[in-house]
Parts: sequence; C-alpha cells; structure tokens
Amino acid sequence: MADRPNILLLQSDEHSYRFLSARTPKDGGEPCRTPTLDALIAQGTHFETAYCQMPLCSPSRISMLCGRHSHRCGAWGNNAILPDIPTFASQLGTHGYATCNIGKMHLGGSRQLAGFQHRPYGDFGGPCAHQFDPLDSYNETTKPGMDMRSRTLDAGLSQIPESLLQEQIVARESIAWLREQRHAHAEQPWLLYASFSRPHFPLTAPRRFFDRYFPEGVTPPHIGPTGDSAEHPMTLGAIKGFRTDEIGEEEMIKARAAYFASVDFLDEMLGDFLATLERDGQLDNTIILYTSDHGELCGEHGLFWKNTWHEASARVPLIVSTPEQRKGDQQAQAIATPVSLADLFPTLCGLANAPAPDGLDGIDLAGAIRGDACSALDERPGIITESVVPRWGAGTEFRMVRNTRYKYVAFRDCDDLAFDLESDPDEQINLLKNAEGNAATELEKLRRTALADFSFDDAEETRKIQVAELKERYPARVQCQTPNQILRGDGKLVEADTALYEPKVVSDSLDVFDH
Repeated sequence: MADRPNILLLQSDEHSYRFLSARTPKDGGEPCRTPTLDALIAQGTHFETAYCQMPLCSPSRISMLCGRHSHRCGAWGNNAILPDIPTFASQLGTHGYATCNIGKMHLGGSRQLAGFQHRPYGDFGGPCAHQFDPLDSYNETTKPGMDMRSRTLDAGLSQIPESLLQEQIVARESIAWLREQRHAHAEQPWLLYASFSRPHFPLTAPRRFFDRYFPEGVTPPHIGPTGDSAEHPMTLGAIKGFRTDEIGEEEMIKARAAYFASVDFLDEMLGDFLATLERDGQLDNTIILYTSDHGELCGEHGLFWKNTWHEASARVPLIVSTPEQRKGDQQAQAIATPVSLADLFPTLCGLANAPAPDGLDGIDLAGAIRGDACSALDERPGIITESVVPRWGAGTEFRMVRNTRYKYVAFRDCDDLAFDLESDPDEQINLLKNAEGNAATELEKLRRTALADFSFDDAEETRKIQVAELKERYPARVQCQTPNQILRGDGKLVEADTALYEPKVVSDSLDVFDH
C-alpha cells in the first residue's frame, strides 16, 4: 500500500446491515440485490459487526467526523451544530490531503464545511438533502415522502427524473471534482467523502427496482413485535412517536418493497460510479470505504426508521477495500469483532500515515485492514452506541455497549435490557430477568463499561448549555428553500432543486403535442 493513498469514503443514509446480498439469511440477511457492495466485500475487509455512535442522522455524522461519542461532540439531535473541534477532514487537510465533501451532511448552523476544503454540492442548511417525492403531492406545507405518515403512505415509484436524483448528482459532481483535482494537483493525495441519501425515505425508486418486490417478492419483517422488550417504555414511546402503529399490513409491505428497491437502486448507481472511476484510473491507489450513518428497522419489532438500540437501527455496513485487495496481493477478510464509526477518524489517519489528535474515542483499525494483528481491537471491552436525549419519553435515554457476544442497554430511568446475540440474535430474551454465573458477571462488566465516566444528569446539563452556546456562536446564515444547493464557480450558492419544486410549467399535458 502506498504511503499516501487516496481515500474514497462512500456513505449512504439509513442502510441496515441486513440489506447486503452477501449476507445470508442464516446471518440475518434480507434478499436484496447489492452486487457492487458484494464485490467490495469480496475484495476488501468486511467489518461484519459495526455500529454508529447514535442512530440518528446528524448526531451519527458529527460523531463519525469527530471520532467521539455523541455526547462528547455536541451531537445531540438532528440539525446539531458541529463544535470547534478537529474532524478527520481538517486533520488530513492539515497533513497534505486535498479534502472534499459532496452530498448530504445534515449539519445545523454555519459550520457547513466541517473541515473540508471543498464542498461543491449538498445540503447547506436545507431540508437535509432528501428530495421530496412524489412530486404531485408537494406544496409549501407538505413534504411528500418525508412527513411522518407520508413516509410509508407515499412509498412506491419515484417521480423525479433519474438524472436529477440527488444520488446521481453526487456521483457526477464527485467525478468532476476528482478530474479537476488530478488536472491541477496530480501528485496530491485526496480524501473524497461522497454522501448519498438513499435508502433513507422518501421510499421511492425507479420502476425497474420497485417492480422486483411489489406486489410480490418482498419478505415480511425479519422480527415481529415480540420478545421481552416489546412492552418496554422506550419501544412503546418510539412506536407512538413514529406512529408506526398506524401502518397497516399492505402499507407496511409496500414500504418494505420500496426500501428494498431503494437499496438496489443505490447499489446500481454506486456500480456505475465506481466503474467510471476505475476507467479513469482514479482507483489505482485509492482505498474505498463504504458505510451508512445508521440502520433502518423496516417493520422489525413493530417499528420503522431508527433512533433505537435494536440491531437493525444501530448496526451498519462497513466495508474497506484496498488497492492490494482488489489486485489480489492481499486477501479479503471478514472481521466479526465489534467496531464503531468513531473508529473511522483514527483509522483514516492510520491509512493516510497522518497523526491522529488526542481525545478520540475510536481506535485505529488500519493494521487490521492490512491484515496485521490489532491489539486495541482485541482488548476493547465493547463499543458504545447512545441516545441521551429523551425523545421517547422521560427516562428513555440509553447507553448501549456491545462486545463479541452480549449487548447491554443501560437506561436513565427505565429497566435495563441485555441480550445474548450469539444465541438470541433477534433480541427476544432479556437476560437480566434470570442471569446468573458467568453470564451475570459478564453483564455486570458491560453495565460498568456503559456507564464508565458518564452520567445521564451531566450529559443533560451539558446539552442544555452547549446547544445554546453553539446556536449563538454559529447561527445559520443562509435560508435554503430546497433540499440541495450548488456552489457555483463565481462563489454564489444557489438552489439545486428549484426545477423540481418551483417549476415554470410549460404544459401540464402531453396532449398538446401531435404524435
């Protein structure tokens, strides 16, 4: 591996770890079609048990950028503001890399560059990049595909021309930036973070994908509303908050079909994108990483969406493919030991031979990716996922810790939960009801790990102070109207999706044309 490889970080939104066709049904996989991601797994390192720091868009992304637990980097909720601390972009930029983000960031306030040197296209304070769809339901007050009930009611076919879909524009702008970067600075290594919206709702996709799964071809949810956590206050609060108890059977199946279709569409688009980069020679010395910011429950446990501790919500795909692996000089490998998205910051530094700053919560996985022993990975007691805002009711804040076998969920003021994911991968049996012997000892260790150097009361106090301070220091300075914006060459930031939502209609019927 070259000392200064290029790094291509591909991030989707809301992609459950189950939805990789390389993952068998025996391992909890769903029957989707992801040949592009499967190929990266076959020529890369597949971290099979990876988790986000908080299963919600903005907090997960900020935590990933900063390499810290969410409560340590201002990542409290959606549209959180990035504090003035290093990101992996600023760190690699300081050490010689050209850095660029294209696509969704979902950041509040004015710190929209997040340490990147370039950002030609994305959500600069608009409605978090996701394009409202279907178009015939859009008006100034209704955001189809995004509003709570519309998410499943309007699932189905996309009405946006494919060329104008956010994913396609991210790919095209990424190709253009890489070509310009090579033209101007051919010898400079680069980090490109290309961020795509799908399979996040709106749950719409082109017909060729949706017809694969609807009305026939889609499986029911992997797990029903069963088990020891079904009546837990947080579960009931999430069901009420997301209004998933209002989703009927046919609506649920159609929404699942649209999610399958969105996954397949994303994979096809990524295949086209990578094929173009390979033809251009842009991947010869490039490490490719693929991940998502959080998962998707997709009907499991009676829930849709995320922001819970369940596996399908907090667990994400994580694949790293090196040039050596793609050339056959290094074997592909699967690593089952739990890792987290906080590990990406120190890992990117390790892969780029750049120093990592102090204060990170993640560990450097570069050695493991190269096939070497990684003592920090083996010695870590577990990884942390948390949600320390009481979105689902008072006391439902949680910190979850996962090791190779067990998951422990510590709540602020609700009964804790624990599961043996080796024998109970569907999280049905709460071990705390009758744990004894070695299991009880192990679970107590995990509880202490979850709460080590942490206090729910202190986190709440910090949140109240920090949110107010960051809003005052970095207030939003632009008022965006559509999901995405383009930074023109003359420095003007303009709306990218005006033609979709504020069109100048020439005709509303093809009958005006002669055949």
